[in-house]
Amino acid sequence: MTLRLGLIAVVCGTVLGLLVGIVSTTKSRTLKPFRIVLKIYVELLRGCPLLIQLFMVYFGFPYMGINIDISLTTFLVFTLYSGAYIAEIVRSGIESIPSGQWEAGYCLDLNYGQIMFRIILPQTVKLALASLIGFYIGMIKDTSLASIIGYSELVRNGQSIMNQTGRPFETYIMVGICYFVICYPLSKLVSVIERKAARYD
Repeated sequence: MTLRLGLIAVVCGTVLGLLVGIVSTTKSRTLKPFRIVLKIYVELLRGCPLLIQLFMVYFGFPYMGINIDISLTTFLVFTLYSGAYIAEIVRSGIESIPSGQWEAGYCLDLNYGQIMFRIILPQTVKLALASLIGFYIGMIKDTSLASIIGYSELVRNGQSIMNQTGRPFETYIMVGICYFVICYPLSKLVSVIERKAARYD
């Protein structure tokens, strides 16, 4: 369940973050109201601890008469939270691309979408990939917070095993090893990407 939650947060959060990051960098006057709303969304969710967001949705929705199960609550919060952080990574990456890239694209008679998806985004992904993977690792670790509202993931399952066996030390060592096995390969991938990026630069 930890991998499932982490995968959903990564995939859905990345899609959401890409969309928000792209819209946040547009200069269109038509989209200005959306940019303001998206900026508020990003700042609010990045500034509020994930645990508080879990509590707000888990307890707040039933208070308003909206009943959703624990899984949906957890997926929703993790997706919105990761989307806000990824949007900021994407926005920073796009804005770091020299403006000459845009000018060259327009000189080649390309429209905004073609320049963004053929020229700007590929370079943005290259620049931001290490940061994105680092964030993904953090998200996988943060799935442990979901156990507090009763979501069944590694820590929650560890608590159940501990209650049955009465051996907390050994149980949480195994939980820690499981997280290490999941996250260590990703951390090594970040190192590989950084070395390759430095070589090509």
